[in-house]
Formats: sequence, structure tokens, C-alpha cells
Amino acid sequence: MNKSDHKRLSKTGLTRGLGVMLVIALLAGCDAHGEADSAAAPPPPEVDVATVLVEPITLRETFTGRVASPQTVQVRPRVSGYIDEVAFEEGELVEAGDLLFRIDPRPYEARVQAAKASLAQARSQRRLTEVEAGRSRQLIQKHMISQEQHDQRQAAALNAQAQEAEAEAALTSAELDLQYTQVIAPVTGRTGRAMVTKGNLASADQSVLTTLVSVDPLYVYFDSNEAEAPSAQALLNQGKSATLHIGLTGETGFPHPAQLDFVDNQINADTGTLRYRAVLPNPDGAFRPGQFARVEMPVANLAKATLVNRKAVLANQDRRLVYVVGDDNTVMPRQVQLGREVGDLVVVEEGLEAGERVIVNGTQKVFAPGMPVTPNPIAMREAEAGKAVATRS
Repeated sequence: MNKSDHKRLSKTGLTRGLGVMLVIALLAGCDAHGEADSAAAPPPPEVDVATVLVEPITLRETFTGRVASPQTVQVRPRVSGYIDEVAFEEGELVEAGDLLFRIDPRPYEARVQAAKASLAQARSQRRLTEVEAGRSRQLIQKHMISQEQHDQRQAAALNAQAQEAEAEAALTSAELDLQYTQVIAPVTGRTGRAMVTKGNLASADQSVLTTLVSVDPLYVYFDSNEAEAPSAQALLNQGKSATLHIGLTGETGFPHPAQLDFVDNQINADTGTLRYRAVLPNPDGAFRPGQFARVEMPVANLAKATLVNRKAVLANQDRRLVYVVGDDNTVMPRQVQLGREVGDLVVVEEGLEAGERVIVNGTQKVFAPGMPVTPNPIAMREAEAGKAVATRS
């Protein structure tokens, strides 16, 4: 191989080497560009999206109430005497007419006997004077007695009748006093403790023997603020929503139905509240007078309420926002005006329309308006709104 051939072969090899290196560089550049494009455009984040609800609902408000007995009686004796017997167990339920206390009846039995004797004497005297009065009427016609004697016998007969009536009244009073030695329950209810025990003196109309409270049904009193009073009153006047629900402290929800039976006729000027009363059945004695109770009352009907899950609502200082997902699956923030919460939902008064989609879960994945998302459709409702408690949001 001569010198010119050697040079030609060297140039050919160099050209081939440069071509291979260029191809490798181009391939490497394509791979690097693909990796950069992949890192710059990640897939849209997946979020849970629900469609705005529009439906009729009844809004309810919760109040704190106090349980009270319709009848609270301080049992006092009507006659004085020493207690012979305490005939009840403290704290037990008694029926109207059950014996509670017995006062020593012997002095009153003696008075009854004396009153009976006085009555018998008055009746005997009345019969005698009636006979004399009848005889005097015959004699006066025959002019055998004077007019004065006739008048005296007639007056004696009338006086005897009056004395008999007085004796009958005295016997009735003595028999009542004897009856009052048995102190009975005036109403059905639960007894308190015995304040006067056996052997102690009870003074008529003075000594408190025990306290008796009726327990079935009970009253629940609660107050509504002045702003809620007109709408609540209008709803209750329809006669369809007068049923309330009551919950004791420590209970979940409002398991006890009650019936509204009284609304006060004026708003309290000092507190700006209106007093309500509900009748609460209490056959098992679960409630006791004086307890605190939670009251759920309907306050308004909405024919078309716009509802979203409260997890969809974001707070931005004093504003409330939701992320609306458009038809092209891009996200835009929307300011909304909220009303009441209804279970897991919240009423949207302004800002949303029926059929629009909002992000419920995954709002933290949204970084800028207009960014695309991958929507995962879910149900808006997580609890039945019609039975949930409405509160001011």
C-alpha cells in the first residue's frame, strides 16, 4: 500500500468515526429531551369530585333546654297531729290516691262521734218543735192560745231546723278532718324524701311532708333567639312540623320525640329570646325534672336548597371558596356565600348552580387556577340531610 492509499483509508475511518459519534450524540440528546419533557409535564392529579345537589330540605336548629315537671306538689297535711305511719318508699312512683302518710286518727274519730251525738240531739229537738208548731196552728184557729204563743212555737220549730243543719255541717267537717288524717297523693308522680317521719308532729297547712312531682309526661322549656323566632313560628303554624326531638346530655343524636304545645306570647326584652315548651313522653322514667336536654326544632323549609359537602369548602380569611371543575377538567376557584350546615352538607346561598362539579377531596393538590385534574366522581351526600341538625355556619 502506497502512501496515498494509506492517507485515503485514514480519512475514510475518521469520517465513519465522526458519523457514529454524531449519531450517538443525537440519540443521547433525544433521550435527554424526552426525560426533560416527562419531568416538566406530570399527569394531572386525581381528585374526588361531586355534583352540586339541589333539593328541598327542612332546616333544624339545636337549643339547650331544661326538663320540668308539669305538676310539682308540696304535700302538706290539712289537719294537725302526730305521724302514725309513713306509707311510701322515698323516691318511688306513686299513683294519685295512694296513701303517703297517716296521722293519728283517734282525736278526730272522737270528734266525729261527738258531732253525731249533737246531730241526733238537734234532730230530736227539731221533731219536738215541729209537733208543737203543728198543734199551735190548730189551737190558734180555735182561739185557744194567744197569737204570741203561736208565733213563739213557730219560731222554735224554725230554730230547731237551723240547729239540725248546723249539727249536720259540724258532722261533715269532723268526718272530713278524720279523712284528712290519711294524706294521699294528689297526682301521679315520684316522691321525694319524707320531711316528717313517724312520731313527729305535723302542723296543718304548715309542715311540708314530702314533695311529689309528675314524671309522665314532662315539659321541656327552651328559648329561641329573636332572629329565629318568626321563621320558626311560621313553620310551626303550618301544623306539619310541630314534632321536635330531644336528646339527653351524653346521648348521641336526638332519640326522643316530643310535641310542641306552647309558644310564649312575647319576646323577653332582656334576653331577646322567645320561650317554647314541648311535651315529652316519659313512660320509662329516663328523664327527670331539672335535667338539661338538647332540643332539635325545625326552623325553616327550603324548596330548592343548593348543597355541597362541607369538606369542599375552603376558608380564605373571611371568604369561603370551592374549586369548581369545568367540562374540560380544569379547576377554577369560586367564592360562595354559605348558609346552614345540614349534617355533612352545607347550604350554598350564592355562588353555585345545579349540575356544577366541585372538588370534595384533594383540594391540597390544586396549586393554580386553570390546572387540569383527573376527576374521580363520588356522591355528594354522606348522611341523610333531611334528618340532620342544622346549625349556623
